[in-house]
Formats: sequence, C-alpha cells, structure tokens
Amino acid sequence: MTQVTLIDKMGSDLSVVNSARVSFAKMHDKFQDNDERLIKFLAEHNHWSPFGHASLQFRITAPVFVARQLVKHQVGLIWNEVSRRYVDFPPEFFTPNAWRGKPKNSKQGSDGIVEMSKDDEMMYASTMLQCEELYNRLLEKGIAPEMARMVLPQNMYTEWYWSGSLYAFARVCNLRCAKDTQIETQNIANQIDTIAGQKFPISWKYLRK
Repeated sequence: MTQVTLIDKMGSDLSVVNSARVSFAKMHDKFQDNDERLIKFLAEHNHWSPFGHASLQFRITAPVFVARQLVKHQVGLIWNEVSRRYVDFPPEFFTPNAWRGKPKNSKQGSDGIVEMSKDDEMMYASTMLQCEELYNRLLEKGIAPEMARMVLPQNMYTEWYWSGSLYAFARVCNLRCAKDTQIETQNIANQIDTIAGQKFPISWKYLRK
C-alpha cells in the first residue's frame, strides 16, 4: 500500500520568520500579526534561505517505478532506501485499480481507461508470482541477494526515508502535484502536500504555487 508517514519535523513558521529577521537581530518568541506578511514577501521575492531552516522527515512506501521518479529531486533532500542486499522479507507488488490509456497527443501522462480482460489480469498476477518464485529460487541456490533482486519487477513496493527542507519539499509538490504528472507519483506528492500544510500552514500557503 502506498503510504506517506511523517516521522519528524524541525521548526515552525516562527522558525522561518526568525531565520529571516536574524540579520537585523530582531527575533521574537511568538508568531506575530505582521509575520505572515514577511513570509509572503520572502516567498514572492524568492528569498528561499529562511525556508531551509525548517525541515520534514517522511517514511514512504511506494512502488519502485514511483520511487525512481521522485529520487530525481536531489536539491535540499536526503534519501535512504531499504536494500534487498540486507533484507529478505517477501516482496509485495502494486496492482492498479485501473489501467490508463496512452494519450494521443503527448509522450507522457495518460488518457482514459483501458479495459483489461480476465486473461490479462490472470497473466499479470501470474507474472508477479513467477518473479517472486524465481527470486526465492535464486536465493535458495545461494545466489547473492544483490544479484537475485534483479528479477523483481518495477511494481514491487519499496520503502525509504526522505528528509529535507521545507523549501525543497515545496519544489517537489509544485512539480509533482500538477494534474499532468503521473497519478501514482502525484498521490505521494499530495500526501506530502497535506502534511506540510498542516505543520507549516503559513509558510506552505505561500510556497505552494
């Protein structure tokens, strides 16, 4: 099951404000009425550094093909992923609720639903089972896990810790929450979007574009 869980966070909207005001030695202990105007100004004028002092850490479970898109976001983010060199729990596989069609006028995205027959669905399920059986057979023969894992498909679930600054995650969500992005990747970004908005309501309002 695709899931995003908040593990930890550092800072608050007040942290962003104080990081900006430290240049003038005018920090304070409570969020004040004019602080929202400052956060809005920082975001609108691309003063990103104060937003780098607030951070989030997530634990995310998603299919490999989703993870490989998200790991491309490197700036301000740290990624540590489970490795089948060291773990041997049974693999789990993602099955979509519906199969989307290829768009006619674009090389990316999807359009409409393609109906799958029972034979198609059975072949899909059988292929996943065969991949798992082959993986286990290779391990039983003493094949190194770092080699045996290559027979596992991209729809296998993986898990990772993803940490980074508030600004970095805003950039991820500004790109990946867009309606023309792949839905499975968009699902992860939307969950991050919701959590970040709850923890940093003022900053997030102006960082999200």
